[in-house]
Amino acid sequence: QVQLVESGGGLVPAGGSLRLSCAASGRTFSSYAMGWFRQAPGKEREFVAAINWSGSSIRYTDSVKGRFTISRDNAKNTLYLQMNSLEPEDTALYYCAKGHSRNWSIRTNEYDYWGQGTQVTVSS
Repeated sequence: QVQLVESGGGLVPAGGSLRLSCAASGRTFSSYAMGWFRQAPGKEREFVAAINWSGSSIRYTDSVKGRFTISRDNAKNTLYLQMNSLEPEDTALYYCAKGHSRNWSIRTNEYDYWGQGTQVTVSS
């Protein structure tokens, strides 16, 4: 069993920054890819960023490239998402998720454990 707990969300003005964290329980964190997803009201959950088990391979959705940075610290069982130059369109509930395998995926069905989410609100 794996538990994921996100933190770091909040209300920021456009152009601001936030750093999300995802603390994972268990001893398998370093063996699997991890991802960040988000869901805005009335919209489907969408892929944001993902990282493979070692951190050597990363993927971003186009809308966050150059603004967001995903990283992981396997010694601390923690996943991060540094978000800079935030835009009102980034407002959503952000979830971290554990992948099925060592390699990242952009598909939600390739992730088997999810956190409860942390709210990010960007004001214009």
